[in-house]
Amino acid sequence: MTNRKFLLPIIIALSAACWMACNSPYTSRKKGYYNIELPQHSYRDFNRESFPYSFQYPAYANIIQDSTYFDASPENNFWINIDFPQFNARVFLSYKAIGGKAIYKIKQKDGSYRDSLGINEFERMRNDAYTLTNKNGEVASSIKDSQFVTKNGIGGIYFKVGGNAATGRQFFMTDTTHHFIRGALYFEATPNADSIRPVQDFLQKDIEHLISTFRWK
Repeated sequence: MTNRKFLLPIIIALSAACWMACNSPYTSRKKGYYNIELPQHSYRDFNRESFPYSFQYPAYANIIQDSTYFDASPENNFWINIDFPQFNARVFLSYKAIGGKAIYKIKQKDGSYRDSLGINEFERMRNDAYTLTNKNGEVASSIKDSQFVTKNGIGGIYFKVGGNAATGRQFFMTDTTHHFIRGALYFEATPNADSIRPVQDFLQKDIEHLISTFRWK
């Protein structure tokens, strides 16, 4: 009996605490993401002798010559990747000489594609840049393009793609007669606009610096 008298108040107290907890208002917690430490913006020169262009790129990135571009092979040696290993991100840069020969994929009636030798015409490459950007249309919440001309006289178009697109930042630069280069930022992860936004905003400044320092040779 002594033990029962001793336990009874404890049981009552625990029951009351449980009842209060179960009837207290529930406060939902917002979904969070890992905090990412971002380095200070700093840059170095990319100016290889044989390349038809130069620019500045982040000191925390690596330049890798592109040997494959998705399921295709680069048509020249001037296609490069700017890798950001700490962010699992990459900027693809694909260069084409206007008037040069290239392999284009032609869609057949049965839905398959065949390779066809063609000429790099400015109008075609400009239209292809818009087509590639608009492929994000099904998942994009918005697609905005803006024309620019840099202090170095480089003209082009910059694309901002909103939502869970595979690439939220794209651009191309050209002199319309000799050179055409296209860039696209990709992340090695399932696209999620909320989780990648801080890094994407950070890398956008690096892309803007690349564009502002870009020169044709």
